[in-house]
Amino acid sequence: MKNYTTDKVKSVALVGNAGSGKTTMAEAMLFEGGVIERRGEVKNNNTVSDCNPIEHENESSIYSTVMYTEYNDRKINILDVPGADDFVGGAVSSLHVSDAALMLINAQHGVEVGTEIHSRWLEKFNKPTVIVINHCDHDKANFEKAFESVKESFGTHVVLAQFPVNAGPGFNALVDLIQMKQYTYGTDGGKPEITEIAAEHQERAEELRNELIEKAAENDEKLMEIFFENDGLTEDEMRTGITAGLITRGMFPVFCTAAEKNMGVGRLLQFIGNAVPSAHQLAAAKTEDGTEVAADASAAASIFVFKTSFESHIGEVNYFRVMSGKIAEGVDLTNSRTQNKERLSQLFAAYGKNRTKVTELSAGDFGCTVKLKNTASNDTLCAPGTSYVFPKVPYPNPKYRAAIKPLSEGDEEKLGEALNRLHDEDPTVIIEYSKELRQIIIHGQGEHHLNILKWHLDNVFNVPTEFLAPKIPYRETITKAAQSDYRHKKQSGGAGQFGEVHMIIEPYIEGTPEKTAFKINGRDYKMSIRGKEEHTLPWGGKLQFINCIVGGSIDARFLPAILKGIMEKMDQGPLTGSYARDIRVYVYDGKMHPVDSNEISFMLAGRNAFSTAFKNAGPKIMEPVYIVDVLVPSDRMGDVMSDLQGRRAMVLGMSSEKGFEKISAKVPLAEMSKYSTALSSLTNGRAMYSMTFDEYAPVPGELQDELLKAYAAEEEED
Repeated sequence: MKNYTTDKVKSVALVGNAGSGKTTMAEAMLFEGGVIERRGEVKNNNTVSDCNPIEHENESSIYSTVMYTEYNDRKINILDVPGADDFVGGAVSSLHVSDAALMLINAQHGVEVGTEIHSRWLEKFNKPTVIVINHCDHDKANFEKAFESVKESFGTHVVLAQFPVNAGPGFNALVDLIQMKQYTYGTDGGKPEITEIAAEHQERAEELRNELIEKAAENDEKLMEIFFENDGLTEDEMRTGITAGLITRGMFPVFCTAAEKNMGVGRLLQFIGNAVPSAHQLAAAKTEDGTEVAADASAAASIFVFKTSFESHIGEVNYFRVMSGKIAEGVDLTNSRTQNKERLSQLFAAYGKNRTKVTELSAGDFGCTVKLKNTASNDTLCAPGTSYVFPKVPYPNPKYRAAIKPLSEGDEEKLGEALNRLHDEDPTVIIEYSKELRQIIIHGQGEHHLNILKWHLDNVFNVPTEFLAPKIPYRETITKAAQSDYRHKKQSGGAGQFGEVHMIIEPYIEGTPEKTAFKINGRDYKMSIRGKEEHTLPWGGKLQFINCIVGGSIDARFLPAILKGIMEKMDQGPLTGSYARDIRVYVYDGKMHPVDSNEISFMLAGRNAFSTAFKNAGPKIMEPVYIVDVLVPSDRMGDVMSDLQGRRAMVLGMSSEKGFEKISAKVPLAEMSKYSTALSSLTNGRAMYSMTFDEYAPVPGELQDELLKAYAAEEEED
């Protein structure tokens, strides 16, 4: 393969709802460019994309696939992404590095939920977007209706660049408004006959072309002047205006295709090569510290690794974008995260699991390499003398969680290794080894997402596993002051153990002063504060430890031991074994023995005194509460609201957003189990949601009683 300069490289992500034909489109693009000699089909499991066995089993994309084609002296990098929300990570990482996107729309259905999900990411990344209405040859294709739904979703910047002559089962021709030509295809597609537009479509074509010209002219002041002077634009001038409009997202040109029969694909590739912006035409990338790095082939070399995969006969394959400069075989780059030197001994252009060897890649281009020592997704590698760190892929927060364990205890180490590798391949899979819950918690984007992970564990890694309901990370605290004292005394023939601790505990509230007097159970206690320590707890909240010892009843050297005993009980709370938080402890009295007192004695005395006081201080279990934002079609609003109310949700507000109703609510994590599955069932997959941790709040009294009983039964069983 020849080496391409930056201006000859285009990089596009294929996005859209599942079933819009992205994988078939990619196959047709590779065929048109001569990268493959025959087109595969999804139903036959022989496409370049969707090359994983689990994708064959599901007949849909699960991972993003990096490919390329060559057309009219251009290299077009293609990223085929999954359409399902459960696998949105592939779409996000692809949009993070691509220059533009092709949004595929199914001509049967128009804008669907996957369209909406991906369009929000396109907006977030500010990506130039070309809209492609595909499946124009389907029996139920309705191009006009699909186009109207696109205008409703994407707004007034949507404009036709093509329209089909006869959408439906007889589709074989389209009118191109940029070239003002008609493309007519044979029954099985292939190379079109390019002719003048048929007379019956001429008037409509002229009218739509004028709209296209006006939109193109709006994006460039010079073009606007030419437009008014000449009452039109030439084809080259139109392309200039379209490119400017794509860059600012002031224009969304619409094309029509039937990718399965390779109709319209060649013309689409021609348009990508001529009008879709290359990396050097877009805003310079910014590093984490705000440094601008232009896609300049003459600058120092830097690359960003956006995807990692594992292949049994090769090992780790790292896919990257060249951010600046040029890289060649054998180049040494420094990993900005580890500061280790990495040698790129081989360079490839990938199309699925196939690779073409290349000798050089310029800024803006994509490639892959193998056998790097310690490089992972989101790493930046730079030439000596530079230290860029490009922002990581902003993956969405997880929405679904499950506990996992191997069916065989001897497989625990194998499970850990497999999970770490699966995370490397798909960073939206987050592995949490929870000491608190004594479980391995897997976080993902949905139930289907985690089921795919389990399939890999069972079938690829040969580690049979089971999912369990994840425990909830409750917190324990208190609501009032309480006093207790405890004497630890042990005599065993030799040196004994003796320690006695008196303490008062109360809720810790940020900003409130310490007290010097208490009245508890009719008895007055006076505090003389000698010193205090404030500890911010790793799991949230604080512990304030106050020394009120007067007269040396407890030697100062034993206070750290008392604190250690208290911290042990904070680490495993008295009620349910959950972490305790937000407590102030006053140690005000006690007793020592001149021989038998030691640190362990006071640690045990402090721990038991704290546990007793805690249980008398109006103890309360706190549960994690999340802000949940749900985007739902208006006709399913009532069902979704009812379901949320059944989950103890507190609705914060409702609004409208791009044809959807948005519900914001506070929902306890304990009630979000399998919510993604329930929401999909309620709305036929048309709704989407996100969740973000908000706070810890008290659980209802009846639920607290249930939790206390369950913990007592668990302790008895142990």
